[in-house]
Amino acid sequence: MRSDVNEVEGQIPLTRKDFISDQDVRWCPGCGDYSILTQVQKIFPELGVPREKFVFISGIGCSSRFPYYMNTYGFHTIHGRAPTIASGVKLANPDLSVWVFTGDGDALSIGGNHFIHILRRNLDINIILFNNEIYGLTKGQYSPTSELGKITKSTPFGSLDRPFNPPAMALGSSATFVARSVDVHGKHLQAMLQRCFEHHGTSFLEVYQNCLIFNDGAFRELTERGVKDDKLLILEHGKPLVFGKDRDKGIHLDGFTPEVIEIGEDFSENDLVVHDENDKNLAVILARFTYDDRLPKPVGVIYQSHEPTYEDLLEAQIEKAKERLGEGNLGELIRGSDTWEIT
Repeated sequence: MRSDVNEVEGQIPLTRKDFISDQDVRWCPGCGDYSILTQVQKIFPELGVPREKFVFISGIGCSSRFPYYMNTYGFHTIHGRAPTIASGVKLANPDLSVWVFTGDGDALSIGGNHFIHILRRNLDINIILFNNEIYGLTKGQYSPTSELGKITKSTPFGSLDRPFNPPAMALGSSATFVARSVDVHGKHLQAMLQRCFEHHGTSFLEVYQNCLIFNDGAFRELTERGVKDDKLLILEHGKPLVFGKDRDKGIHLDGFTPEVIEIGEDFSENDLVVHDENDKNLAVILARFTYDDRLPKPVGVIYQSHEPTYEDLLEAQIEKAKERLGEGNLGELIRGSDTWEIT
């Protein structure tokens, strides 16, 4: 998000309380959505943007209640179509900081077409996808990100659908910013939200989010103290891909095939891949870790590139057309030669 949407000089600093609305939060007790809401309300006062410059837009689902709980402008729209509304808001009001909050069902099922097109267009919009790998609002059916063989109310003998891989899908849609975090990793999630805000273009952040009612423990390996260090790969630009409780494991590439190696007598950190968030080939490889149980789950900024935004290109195109054709006249355009009367 561009930094020209900045704090007005002399404005009273905002606090978390300024972003808490008067609405009762209606999620199941213990839901991971509470943690995400908390981190958003904590980090947003530090972004230096007046509240009236923020717009939160959602579709349908548990995550899509988000606009009610933020004391900003917002739209609760229709299933899967939040990117469409967000595009219109941004094009009509380019100085606004526009955020889409969605879920794995809302974004990747009925909204899949809208999701890929907003990414390829690269408007200056932030998309935060809550991924709990289940349909929570409609009571526990399998979702587009549920693992193969998932037993749910709608798949009593196991899902036969291969799941979508959100980071891979975003990269395939020419996304210019792809990141991942976990609901209960507060500081990390705040850092990723900050990076989304700073990115000029469409930022996509996937947040692993626990649904304790219909898919409890789906990401237990990434959150429990005794095991998370061996299952979580924290990406840091310019640093080797090291993980493990004793930081004695890392990722080595055998050609294009990633493998886990132990740092010790046979291997050192010099044998590990160094993360480069500007390397799309590496990003594609990291995205493939998602459903491979032999590899840790990467979190952090997977990929970032700097490309012109859709609204920047549109503004330049309009100015060029004005230079060539003049300001134009809307009335003349409506009554032009391409209209006719029916008698």
